[in-house]
Parts: sequence; structure tokens; C-alpha cells
Amino acid sequence: MITLRSAILALAAGLTLAGCMVGPDFRRPEPPATSGYTESPLPDRTATSPGKGGEAQRFVAGQDLSAQWWTLFNSEPLDRLVRDSLAQNPTLTAAQATLRQARENLAAERGALLLPKVDGTLSATRQKITGASFGQPDAPASIFSLYNASVNVSYALDAFGGNRRELEGLQALVDYQNFQFEGAKLSLTANVVTTAIREAQLRAQLKATQEILAAEQKQVALIEKQFELGAVARLTVTAQRTQVEQTRALLPPLERDLAKTRHQLAVLSGRLPSEATLPEFDLDAIALPQELPISVPSSLARQRPDIQAAEALLHQASAQIGVATANEYPKINLTGSIGDQSLQLHSLFAGPVVWSVGAGLLQPLFHGGELEARRRAAVAAYDQAEAQYRQTVLLAFQNVADALRALEADARTLKAQSDATAFARETLELTQRQYQLGGTGIIALLIAQQQFQLERLNLVTAQSARYADTAALFQALGGGWWNREPQAAASADSQSN
Repeated sequence: MITLRSAILALAAGLTLAGCMVGPDFRRPEPPATSGYTESPLPDRTATSPGKGGEAQRFVAGQDLSAQWWTLFNSEPLDRLVRDSLAQNPTLTAAQATLRQARENLAAERGALLLPKVDGTLSATRQKITGASFGQPDAPASIFSLYNASVNVSYALDAFGGNRRELEGLQALVDYQNFQFEGAKLSLTANVVTTAIREAQLRAQLKATQEILAAEQKQVALIEKQFELGAVARLTVTAQRTQVEQTRALLPPLERDLAKTRHQLAVLSGRLPSEATLPEFDLDAIALPQELPISVPSSLARQRPDIQAAEALLHQASAQIGVATANEYPKINLTGSIGDQSLQLHSLFAGPVVWSVGAGLLQPLFHGGELEARRRAAVAAYDQAEAQYRQTVLLAFQNVADALRALEADARTLKAQSDATAFARETLELTQRQYQLGGTGIIALLIAQQQFQLERLNLVTAQSARYADTAALFQALGGGWWNREPQAAASADSQSN
């Protein structure tokens, strides 16, 4: 029979064993040992060109990125829209709820696995006992009520750390959801900025097309007067009118795309397209950031939310190896209860106290290879998570390298496109004068008009590409969430709780 003294000694021994914890202990992966993002060094600054968006951008190595990186575009309407989107976007709200769920699951399991379970019971039964139960069939039956009240305590000793590894894995899942939340915020802000830039691009292209159409319509009016005077043939008039209608046909697709972009901005900000009151974005009102902070490569793995999320999954997989290992060792359970029984409710607690203390040990002996197979499966899951982590790191460095090279190429493209547009404008003006003097035909004029129209639209595309790729670089570098103001970080954390 187990005495109270021996039970207490067993409990003390179990608590001593609980200090043991099977491995492996998780170690954070080392960041890649590289000094740069691209195969060849980048220039200190990009090329310059005349006009909007042609300013040189300087790469500032080792400088950290602001958490509110979108403010570098110096657009108050854009800043306001981003903040509204962070407050109202449903996808972000869902990510917050998922993070809260993970935290509550961790809290629930922490209470279930680390602390004793204490339950109180109170019961009343009505029983009938006959004499046959005691070998006296002739004895009269007895009917009585039995009342029970007790407090039961049970505790599973974590002798080999399986429970603590389980909690370690759940904490890693909380970290994963936290970085998923940060990644969702970064993706949202980048989408808002690039969509606003897309709107500005479409507005500029729409404006340029309308101006070209107006100029072509004036040219039609001039040619029609010449036709009325017999100076030109009917074919000349119809050819110029065809050019006007071709230009006019460009307007509906641009207007359609502009409307769709506005609808997308409304949804990103958590509003219905029919009810959104959004600012209108114009390239002239958005500044091109001229200093581009580039964090050192060794810091990227500690800054990108997707890399941090992949590391959290790797940590969780490591903890599951410990859980599977601990399942191969004995499990110790302690139980105890204290209470009273009585035939009458009013005297339930008047009699002597009834108590019991027990301890049990479960040692796996034969499970058909199940436990070892599950441990090998956990090791395989860790190897998978490790490979996925490495792939995430590689893609992150590729994103940064792509964005850096894109910005360098964007600057040279814009310079060339600015020159091409200027030459196309000059060619059109010369052709128009020659046509008016009779020195060239309508075909040459139409070709000059089409070329200028194409170059002007390409110029707007080249200008907006620098803005969009700048935002892509800030996103690829992680968005600067780690530099968030303490007050703002606490506010974001409270929203997710």
C-alpha cells in the first residue's frame, strides 16, 4: 500500500526528473555569408534624365529602412490611404485573428501540460440493496441515498521534456503566425503603393492620349479646309480621320483599366467600390525617393517576414522531434483525491475525510515500431522544413537582386526613352511643317504622329516603372517593420490580442 510519505517522495523524485529534456535543442540558422546582393557591384547612383522621375537615385549601403517606407514618396494622400488600409483591410483582420487563435491555443496547452488538473465533484445517488447482495435472500431490501463530495488532482510529470517540447513547438507556431501577420501588412502596403502608382500611370497615359487626340483633331480640321479648297485629295482626309479614330480607340481601354485600378484600391482599403472616396493619384504629385537604404545582406534573413516565418516552422519541426523522442520514454502520472461520503446531505462534511494518493508509470514496451517510425517521420519533416527555409532565403536574395538591377536598368531606360520622345516630337513638328508646305505626303505625317504617340506613352510607362520598382525594393528588403515606433508596435500587438 502506497503511504502519503512515499507518494510525496515519488512526487519529489518526479519533479527532479522533470528537469531532464530530450533533444534536439533548436539553433537558428546562420545567415548567408555574402557581402553583396548582385554578381557585379552596383553603381553609387543611377543615371539621370530630364522630366518627371528622372532624378538620380543613390544606393546607401548599410542604412536601415523606415517602418513607414511609403512616406519616402512624399505623398500625403498615399500615406493616408496606406494607413486606412492597415486599419480596415479584411485580409489583415483575418491574419490578426489567426495570430490571436495561435496565442490562445498556446495558453490553453500551457495550462493543460504544465499545471496539475484540479476538479471538484458532487454527486447524489438513490440506491436499493437487497439481502441477496450479502448472501441473505430473506433479508428485507434497504433503500437509501448516498452523497459524495471530493476534490481530484491529477498531474502528468514531464520527466523527459515531451510536454515542454510540445509547448516549444506551439510557441514557434505563434511566432510563425506573427511573421505571417507582418508579411500580410508588408504585402498590403506594397500593393496599395504599387496600385496607386499604376493609377497615376494610367492617368498620365490617358492625359497624353487626350492631348494627342486634340492635336490630331486640329490637324484634321486643317486638312478638311485644304480639301474644300481642292488642295488635297479625299484620301488624305480619310487617312487623317482614320488616325484620329485609332487614337480615340485607345481611350476606352485606358478608362477601363483606370476604373479597375480604382476598384482595387477601394477593396485594399476595405471599402466597397461604390462607396469609396479615394484620392486621385498623379505622377506629378508623387516624389521619387532619391536615397535608397540598402541593409547589409547578413541582416536580410533577420528582417524579411517570410524568412522569419520559415525559421519558425523549422523551429516547430525541431520541437516535434523532441516530442516524438519523449514518447519513447516512460510517462509518470500522479493522482490524488480528498472528499467525504454521507447518507444525509446535511452531514456530508461532518464525518472523517476520505483521501487517496496514487502514482502510475507507463513504459512503452512494444508498439510494432510505431514510436521509432514517428520519430523518423519527425526528422524527415525537419529536413523538409530546413530545405524550405533555404529556398525562402534564396528567393529573398533573388528579390533584392532583381529589384536593384531593375532600378539601375529603369534609370537607363527612362533616359533613352526621354531622348526618343524628344526626337519623336521634333520629327513630328518638322513633318507637320513640311506637310503644310507641300514638302511631304500624308503617309509620312501619319507615321510621325503614330511614332510620337507611342514614344510618349512609353515615356509614361518608363517613369512609373521607377516608382513601382522602388516600392518593390523596399518590399524585398522586408519593409522596415523592426524599426516601428514602440508605441505603434504596442498598438499593433494589442489589436492582434
